[in-house]
Amino acid sequence: MAKDEVIDRVTALAESLLPPQGMELVDIEYKREGRHMVLRLFVDKVGGITLDDCALVSRELSEILDVEDVISDYYTLEVSSPGLNRPLKKETDYERYRGRLVKIRTYELVEDEVGNRRKTFLGDLEGLADGVVTLKLREGQMARIPLASIAKASLEFEF
Repeated sequence: MAKDEVIDRVTALAESLLPPQGMELVDIEYKREGRHMVLRLFVDKVGGITLDDCALVSRELSEILDVEDVISDYYTLEVSSPGLNRPLKKETDYERYRGRLVKIRTYELVEDEVGNRRKTFLGDLEGLADGVVTLKLREGQMARIPLASIAKASLEFEF
């Protein structure tokens, strides 16, 4: 089975397994590391994920993957927290983390409200409307970034 097919099937399985546990799938990776494949799931929940949560998801998902025979190759399953710099992947993330400090990288140069063109933005998330993410940048001006232009977005931890 192709890498994208594995990710799609595991995503569907995880998205049916996690909500009853009060958890959500943040991201998933399936890639070669050394001689073997690694299937890595990043899960989260309100209040943060615990080691016990990760162990529970790992046990339950492992059983499902074995029964469904999703991956025929040898692989390692890892389940972990997305960490302090949690990626923003879903549209709902841009509303949930409104007011938080975020870092956004874009595919192409995007202009902020004072005419500065850049690919990296750091600021407080104002939200998402009509496919555009709004940030109040650390320098004080606003930036409106089309969702389709975002290559990577994540929460930034403030010390």
